[in-house]
Amino acid sequence: MSKRGSISAINLQIMWNRLIAVVEEQAQTLLRTAFSTAVREAGDLSAGVFDVKGRMIAQAVTGTPGHVNSMALSVGHFLKRFPAETMREGDVYLTNDPWLSTGHLYDFTVVTPAFHRGRMVALFASTAHVVDIGGIGFSADARQVYEEGICFPPMPFASEGVVNQSLLSILEANVREPVQVKGDLYSLAASNDTGCRQLSVMMDEFKLRSLDELAEIIVGNSRAAMLAEIRKLPYGTYRNKMTIDGYEAPVDLCAALTISKTGIHIDFDGTSPASGFGINVPYCYTEAYASFGVRCMVGSTVLNNYGSLQVVTVNAEPGTILNAPRPCAVTARHVVGQMLPDLVFGCLHQALQQGAPAEGAASLWALPMYGGQGVGSAAVRGANARNFAVVVILAGGTGARPGKDGLSATAFPSRVKCIPIEITETLSPMVYWRKEIRPDSAGAGASRGGFGQIVEVANSEGAPFAMSAATFDRMDYAARGRDGGKAGARGRHGLASGQRFKGKGKQIVPPGERLLLELPGGGGFGDPLTRDLELVQEDVTSGLLSRESAERDYGVIFLADGSIDKAATGKRRATAMVVEI
Repeated sequence: MSKRGSISAINLQIMWNRLIAVVEEQAQTLLRTAFSTAVREAGDLSAGVFDVKGRMIAQAVTGTPGHVNSMALSVGHFLKRFPAETMREGDVYLTNDPWLSTGHLYDFTVVTPAFHRGRMVALFASTAHVVDIGGIGFSADARQVYEEGICFPPMPFASEGVVNQSLLSILEANVREPVQVKGDLYSLAASNDTGCRQLSVMMDEFKLRSLDELAEIIVGNSRAAMLAEIRKLPYGTYRNKMTIDGYEAPVDLCAALTISKTGIHIDFDGTSPASGFGINVPYCYTEAYASFGVRCMVGSTVLNNYGSLQVVTVNAEPGTILNAPRPCAVTARHVVGQMLPDLVFGCLHQALQQGAPAEGAASLWALPMYGGQGVGSAAVRGANARNFAVVVILAGGTGARPGKDGLSATAFPSRVKCIPIEITETLSPMVYWRKEIRPDSAGAGASRGGFGQIVEVANSEGAPFAMSAATFDRMDYAARGRDGGKAGARGRHGLASGQRFKGKGKQIVPPGERLLLELPGGGGFGDPLTRDLELVQEDVTSGLLSRESAERDYGVIFLADGSIDKAATGKRRATAMVVEI
């Protein structure tokens, strides 16, 4: 039996799987105890275990790539501020610094040293998106990070088991929902504590005094496995460019992806400069989603940790929107950052014979809604208006895949879940009038894109409420199709009575009005005229595709009874193909 050091191949695999189970239990603790709906309902979190050098050796399955891959870097920042030799059992540290954590103030990263039989053996880290952090609220309207809320540098949340009450007092005085935010910090600490306990049990079971040898093997094997996958690809540099809505002006995202025997390097030279509003992306978040785009297509079976991430490198020039320096505003950083996997797919599509998916809605639509005193004009503000603040997570359609349709109302690349209607209606006076798939929103193709969704919501108390479109995109620039596939529908938002809103700013929905959101669809893949007729008929029968769209985009003509006129369809398709040629 082959061995690496003193650990046999079988024991290595068992212990590696056990580590993943430990961090998954860590994540589940956070999921079960979190106060924020974005965490407990949508899964906007991450959890992982690190060696004493600050290298991530295992991550939980539950969580988002932006959190996990950013967190992979953030533990090193904690160790620079608090060296391992100074840490004591019961210590817990935290930060929400966007440049040292996961890209905006709403995410807290909490780090806890793990001790086994009196010796520090690892660190556990977890992240979560809190409901509020003060400032102007979840909005892209800020000009600098100072307006966006309170920032905590890396600092102790607890020292030898004693919680830092001064920190909690400062937090309580600065946020709109202090109970929820403080509760989430305790949940993060509790999840790390679960990881520490379960790791100690594992180490006793396998009679380990430290994780050093296991960590070295995991990191080394993962790096080697990822390199082996990269070396199967044709070497060279592949380029792609994408234009998205931006805030004050459209944003150009440019990528040059180079594949070589030493790894994959992505250079974002040519990308637009930083914005004057809160859609800027700190480098840590850029690296997180750029590397995730690679991992989706290359080495997807290799576990994600320091070793596998090490061979994917990223460069974004300081001052660009993908490497925005402090004090740029960054609250809505994901509206740009989550476009990066699609940008990377455009490069990899040129290198991979099987092709990469078409573009999708990408950036999830996070919809903050709040009401009460201070919302609306003086003429409509009422003393009895209920104070509330909720965040709703919504998603458009993903891009079509080679041989497979895109997914509808699915958050890719963030992989968070949409928050159930019932939760929002329980926590606030908001009532949903509609939440359904948006017909005709999927880009046509041999494989069609995923459909967006339609959401119609109003304040049941007849009072005005505010909303922020900070993270809405694909309203001006649709998700593009690939290899002949057509673009998905663009997103729209406004009032159900007909008025349309523009841009990413805050809006007030007047009393008695309903907010109407129409989320974008994903692009199609391949020539729509080659799509299977039964699949087109299935979409028409289910109400997802109108007959007009079926005829226009797919060349499929229906009879009055709903069946396909095959003779007319064959002639229409043949004529359309000749015209295209």
